[in-house]
Amino acid sequence: MTARIGVYPGTFDPVTLGHMDIIRRGAKLVDRLVIGVTTNPSKSPMFTIEERMATVRREVADVDGDIDVVAFDSLLMDFAERQGAKVIVRGLRAVADFEYEYQMAGMNQQINPRVETVFLMADVALQPIASRLVKEIALYGGDIAKFVPEAVREEVVARVEKIGRKGS
Repeated sequence: MTARIGVYPGTFDPVTLGHMDIIRRGAKLVDRLVIGVTTNPSKSPMFTIEERMATVRREVADVDGDIDVVAFDSLLMDFAERQGAKVIVRGLRAVADFEYEYQMAGMNQQINPRVETVFLMADVALQPIASRLVKEIALYGGDIAKFVPEAVREEVVARVEKIGRKGS
């Protein structure tokens, strides 16, 4: 019997409590969960891919399941194929997420019909959390403790101090 391998892709810049919720739940659905850390050309990352991978590895160290963290810079479906994955795990927060994710799932199905996309609804308390908003709040000096693990909060605050806060 072959292992059920799933891929949970994202930029994880930074990894949030919402990401961690999807990772914990996704790891229960597959024998091995590969967290694919990538760079989205339409986003400007706060952290390098190496920093993001190290952060995700640290944060998933205590999560039950067989979890790997792997960088990729290719089409998601090509990456999934290289990992031996049959499932893409995606988290949904709101209707706007669904529209985008539904379109992506359809395109991915056309690229590689051997890989299925599974959507997990974010925990209600975590639905508003988005990495983009976490960074914006931090850049303007707001408290992000409710949105990210403590060590991630410390890393984000340190990075903001390094690059400079915005606002007056």
